Amino acid sequence: KAMCSGKLQTGLLVAGYFVYLLVGAAVFQALEKAAEKQEKIAAAQMKEAFLQNFTHLTVAEMEQFMKNLTEAIQNGVYPVGSESQVEDSNWDFSNSFFFAGTVVSTIGYGTLHPKTAGGQIFCVFFALFGIPLNIVFLHRVGKMLSLLCKKLGKFLYEKGMRKKKIKFLTLLFFLAMGILVFLCLPSLFFQITEGWSYSEGIYFAFITLSTIGFGDYVVGKQRGRHYFSYYRMLVAIWILFGLAWIALLFNL
Repeated sequence: KAMCSGKLQTGLLVAGYFVYLLVGAAVFQALEKAAEKQEKIAAAQMKEAFLQNFTHLTVAEMEQFMKNLTEAIQNGVYPVGSESQVEDSNWDFSNSFFFAGTVVSTIGYGTLHPKTAGGQIFCVFFALFGIPLNIVFLHRVGKMLSLLCKKLGKFLYEKGMRKKKIKFLTLLFFLAMGILVFLCLPSLFFQITEGWSYSEGIYFAFITLSTIGFGDYVVGKQRGRHYFSYYRMLVAIWILFGLAWIALLFNL
């Protein structure tokens, strides 16, 4: 019975956690998308005006343009290339979900952030409840992984192996499997999808999973590269399980 209620609790926790992220993503999208579109239109108009007059701009006007351009880029608006930019939103559902995931996991790349007052206040409350929920979730997933670890240990013990040796072997096994599943293979995947070098992929994976999150490398952000839909959502899920693996590793 305890086992059954434990499974039910885990199921509810996992479901609740993903619902929390999905609802958060929907709210961020609702609050931020329209404001971002305005920003993109303004940036496109600024570029247009510049292109019409750039032969006879004063130094002061040029400085102002540079300032506006820098501000636009810091806000995630790149006025480069054609008009299709206005249609691609940084706050579509996949991106919003990715953002929600980086908030609760405290990675905080800083490449995407809420700019409306509503979005910022919502972000505060979303993180306030989301971070503890994330910790509980990671702890529970880590527990499930450590049950696997125990099963492996029990199997080896029945084969007549010593306790100390078993502890060492299970730790080694989890370390090796984790490095393969969460660092080596994803880096290969990033190398193909993002066009980074393999070492950049490893660097990105480590900076992300350690929750340092510099934001110098972020997935799905390169102009002119075609990503499959829900690419960032998939990466967000990799992050969550990767964090659970790291939490387990520290426990072990």
